[in-house]
Amino acid sequence: MILEIITLGDPVLRRKCPPVEIIDGSVAQLAAAMIETMHAADGIGLAAPQVGVSLQVAVVDVPPMEGEAGLFCLDGVDKDPAAFMPLVMVNPILEMGTEKESQSEGCLSIPEVRGNVLRPFAVIARYTALDGSRHLLECDGLLARAIQHEVDHLNGILFIDRMSAAAKLRIRRALRDLAREPARYRYTPGPAQGG
Repeated sequence: MILEIITLGDPVLRRKCPPVEIIDGSVAQLAAAMIETMHAADGIGLAAPQVGVSLQVAVVDVPPMEGEAGLFCLDGVDKDPAAFMPLVMVNPILEMGTEKESQSEGCLSIPEVRGNVLRPFAVIARYTALDGSRHLLECDGLLARAIQHEVDHLNGILFIDRMSAAAKLRIRRALRDLAREPARYRYTPGPAQGG
């Protein structure tokens, strides 16, 4: 089922989400709907508050980059990331690497706005999977950036909060327009996409 993506201005995007206490069928259904919604909107990540649910659940699906052999070490073993996508993370906690890089980011909840954000290049993520198993994932590159972006959502932080003051000035008008007419920018499925 494709869900409505909440846009800037909705207070749910600014709340720190409580942890998931029990991973049951409703959490699995939410994750499946989030994955379907993310794919329908051509995104690579989505957090529960972006679909109006204040819970620590995030999904990412980062395709392998041509010629890039990024780090993907799950529970101490190097793995092929494609075998684990889409990745569902419940109650994720991050440890950030020290090396940082600036890259352009966008967000399904802030459509038509992009800006450079300085983030750690690598992260260690501790999270629970839908089957209740706990994992430790070390990754870098675009996957690490996507995970950081989605975990920020779980803490009420948007990518625009991490932009420089000068970069925020450049997007000020777009943010004002979005806040004024959020419904115009909301993603809702068309008849061919169901839902």
